[in-house]
Amino acid sequence: MFVTNQINPPIPPPAAAYLSSHSPGPWSTGLCDCCNDISSCCLTCWCPCVTFGRIAEIVDRGSTSCGVSGALYTLIMCVTGCSCLYSCFYRSKLRGQYFLNESPCTDCCAHCYCEECALCQEYRELKKQGFDMSIGWHGNMERQKRGTRQPPTLQVGMNR
Repeated sequence: MFVTNQINPPIPPPAAAYLSSHSPGPWSTGLCDCCNDISSCCLTCWCPCVTFGRIAEIVDRGSTSCGVSGALYTLIMCVTGCSCLYSCFYRSKLRGQYFLNESPCTDCCAHCYCEECALCQEYRELKKQGFDMSIGWHGNMERQKRGTRQPPTLQVGMNR
């Protein structure tokens, strides 16, 4: 006699299988849409290390602070003159977390040829995802606990 287990639902496929089958989508804004957010454009123009530090803190989910990431970005810029070698990896990580297309060009090309535009686009994307960039990862998590505004969570599993 075959008896099905009605108490325990079937186990969903592994998260890796879901993530690999999930097709990437478009960015919320274009690479050159800097005029849509003048404040982040000005911040990036005058202090790209702050913009990068804020992006890195959110993308790393608080494991590195804005200050440390921004200082490392500045150090790499001063020593090599090419901070894009570091920042392009965060673009790739951001795309992976939010299932974004690698467009209009590769991550390295976007950062090597238009560093400021790439940083602005990443900053705008995280804002569109619900983050308050000025308070960092931990500030956003505290805000979520209080229930005022919830940053996005990565959903793994099946959705309808």
